[in-house]
Amino acid sequence: MRKIILMSSVSLDGYIEGPERQIDWHVVDDELHQYPNDVLRPAGGFLSGRVTHQLMADHRPTADADPAASGPEAEFAGIWRSVPKYVYSRTLREAGWNTTVVRDVVPAEVAALKAAPGGDLVPSGADLAASFLRHDLVDAYRILVRPVRIGRGKPLFPPVDGGPVPLRLEQTHTFGNGVVLLHHGRPQARRLLGGPAGTSGPVRVSRAGGPGGPARRPGPRRGLRRGAGRASRAGSG
Repeated sequence: MRKIILMSSVSLDGYIEGPERQIDWHVVDDELHQYPNDVLRPAGGFLSGRVTHQLMADHRPTADADPAASGPEAEFAGIWRSVPKYVYSRTLREAGWNTTVVRDVVPAEVAALKAAPGGDLVPSGADLAASFLRHDLVDAYRILVRPVRIGRGKPLFPPVDGGPVPLRLEQTHTFGNGVVLLHHGRPQARRLLGGPAGTSGPVRVSRAGGPGGPARRPGPRRGLRRGAGRASRAGSG
């Protein structure tokens, strides 16, 4: 089954853009641009909101015709044109460039899209990402942390209900310009149940919180007077 992969750049303090939608602090060179090209080339679909889609449609499709475009920029133009796109919008009636218009983020519809053949699906834009996060639809994260603190703006990760979501670190990489990649995925079911890497099954957890068999009430340590043990227990907590 295909995965939903959230790929985004953030400031060190977690913002995807400034309060006026500024992204001038996104420093991109050829090395950094090549990374998303390599990740997105086999993608099965780009998912975006209306604003993000229109920004991309205005600039990306013909970038390879611009003599001033770098090699990775020109390469991405072809990738963007060829990959199927899904734009989430309640106002657009149609969109060009191999794009399907979708009205709302409906978990059952996303599940059907994941079950279809093809490469992984990549949502973009803070608002759409927030919708996918609220529904707990994201399977993996490829976050590019920029070496800058902007103080305020739109966070990539808004507050959501549901408690902690365990993740497993898959990869880190530091680019020459100081940007750091953090790639996390969902733990495997076996790891999620408590089994450490390399084990054949989940570890049994005692009521005392540690691995092993049935919980036992701990007795006094050897070498301690029984009265001292009682005093210690009475004074704890």
